Amino acid sequence: MARRLLLFVFVALLALPRGAVEAYPWPFCGAGGFLADSNYKASLSLLAAAMPKNASTSPGLFTTGQAGVAPEQVWALALCRGDASVSYCASCLDQAFQDLIASCDYKDATIYYDSCLLTYSNIHFRATDEIKYSPYYPIRNLVNATAEPAWFQRVVAALVNATASSAAFNSDTRLYASGQADFDKELPQVYSWAQCTPDFSPDRCWRCLVRIMRELPTFFTDAIGARVLGIRCSIRYETQPFFNGTVTVRLSATSASGPAPAVVPNVVTPVAAAGRGRKYIVPIMVPVILLPIVAIISLVTCLFLWRTQRPQNEEKQPHPSYSTEGEDIEGVDSMMIDISTLRAATGDFAESNKLGEGGFGAVYKGMLPDGEEIAVKRMSKSSTQGVEELKTELILVAKLSHKNLVRLIGVCLEQQERLLVSSVVPNQSLDLILFDATKREQLIDWGKRYNVIDGIARGLQYLHEDSQLKVVHRDLKASNILLDMNMRPKISDFGLAKIFLQDQTQGITNRVVGTYGYMAPEYMMRGNYSVKSDTFSFGVMVLEIVTGRKNNDDDDGSRQSDDLLTRVWERWMSGTVLEVVDPCMNGRFSEKEVLKCVHIGLLCVQGNPTDRPTMSVVVMMLGGETFTLHVPSNPSVGSKTNGASAD
Repeated sequence: MARRLLLFVFVALLALPRGAVEAYPWPFCGAGGFLADSNYKASLSLLAAAMPKNASTSPGLFTTGQAGVAPEQVWALALCRGDASVSYCASCLDQAFQDLIASCDYKDATIYYDSCLLTYSNIHFRATDEIKYSPYYPIRNLVNATAEPAWFQRVVAALVNATASSAAFNSDTRLYASGQADFDKELPQVYSWAQCTPDFSPDRCWRCLVRIMRELPTFFTDAIGARVLGIRCSIRYETQPFFNGTVTVRLSATSASGPAPAVVPNVVTPVAAAGRGRKYIVPIMVPVILLPIVAIISLVTCLFLWRTQRPQNEEKQPHPSYSTEGEDIEGVDSMMIDISTLRAATGDFAESNKLGEGGFGAVYKGMLPDGEEIAVKRMSKSSTQGVEELKTELILVAKLSHKNLVRLIGVCLEQQERLLVSSVVPNQSLDLILFDATKREQLIDWGKRYNVIDGIARGLQYLHEDSQLKVVHRDLKASNILLDMNMRPKISDFGLAKIFLQDQTQGITNRVVGTYGYMAPEYMMRGNYSVKSDTFSFGVMVLEIVTGRKNNDDDDGSRQSDDLLTRVWERWMSGTVLEVVDPCMNGRFSEKEVLKCVHIGLLCVQGNPTDRPTMSVVVMMLGGETFTLHVPSNPSVGSKTNGASAD
């Protein structure tokens, strides 16, 4: 109800003079006040410190965050316009937090700027809820088109529709597109942009944009500029340029009295957006009608064949799982590399080019004809990772982009070889350095270890919360963390990963795969996996990085406990946890940071998955000086719980 009242108040702004309507920012306060010295305000301050940087450095200029505990818990979403620079995005969101907290002492609030938006609430909002429940705010320019108003409406309809379609289906991870309509002197040029939050699927983005486009004819008719702003999707057009960067959609016409504007061929064919009153008219030709019909028939046929031919012993999934069929397999085919190219690049897999070897096989360095250095993972004949896992890994990593994820280049499946090609990471894997008596000197500096922990956490936050895909890695361990020349971590080996829908919290499998010592108890014993399973694996690695010891490794001769987690817990309880810090650092470390990392590690390995923090919270814990950490319990106690709820 409060949101609807805000909408009526906002529409009243349409009567203001043009300059007043266009002035940013626009804050909208919801319900439920909070005090200046409350825990809610403290949680907001934590989010304000972390989210501008997280959003501006993410590929989608987007992030979500969560802080605090119920009933003072805060969920927040931050998004920058797709043409914003990294620095401008960060400064815009930083200002947004300052302005909104200062002007709105309500737990539910939203603020819009020209290039960014911020919203937070004490109620968890999910991507699947936003299309139905999210408010949207229409704004118009009070000046109407004077030349050929009917034609101008058709121009705007075609441009807005095509821009929205391109944002949903033709854009990159930002789900953003800009448009321009070029006409003769009788009509002004028209500019547009459309955008959705990057955690939407293309179809969901399109439905969201269609929903708000239906309001354009009702509110704006002949206005020379208008916008409809929503938390999850927004759209705007003007007769003056108002965005940066390259135009992605361009329309043109020979004259104001000629045929309807023609859409540039590389734009996805727009669909007419029906609205109340006057409808949008979009050019439609016979192929545009036939192609959707053919696509629907093909889809129905594929679904029928899939249902009749799929195996009966599939993994149990509470929601549809990610598939490597169709366009994804075509994407794999486009990234295939000839075996002859890789043999030449690696000197026919010469021993002198071997970078390392593990249970999966060996990794070789090489150089492609264009001079790019590569690492080639050559699966051994005995490796349990098959062709499907390789394709899964390639598809996943090709769709993901983050500084803390390894960059995959291609794959080769010729001559009974299974080869995965990635960019070179000079310092090999974390385990080869951390657990080697001589190489661990490279990590003698505590600052490097802390940065490794922070980098892994940020990579996982991207996989779990900030990417278009919601990915559970399922095989996080020290050997799957690669270190670049500056000892920055990069998560690798996605062959066992699973993709969740945005509203899915966990999956169940009959085939438990992974590495003993890193697997969460609910996954190892019952096959339940979720993002909290990855959190457990991360917690194990944190304790390994701090102590320099492998989990379940008693090489130090200690018989006090049977694994690293119990050993650290016992030291934590006795107040002697600093005694288990890796001795190679010779005491040269920040006691405060070490204790914080051990604390975080113990929280992450709690036996009950609901007691483990999300990775966005972990990132804030690592970066926040005033973040209050919960008291951990014995990691082995909750492992006997059902662990059925992990979100």
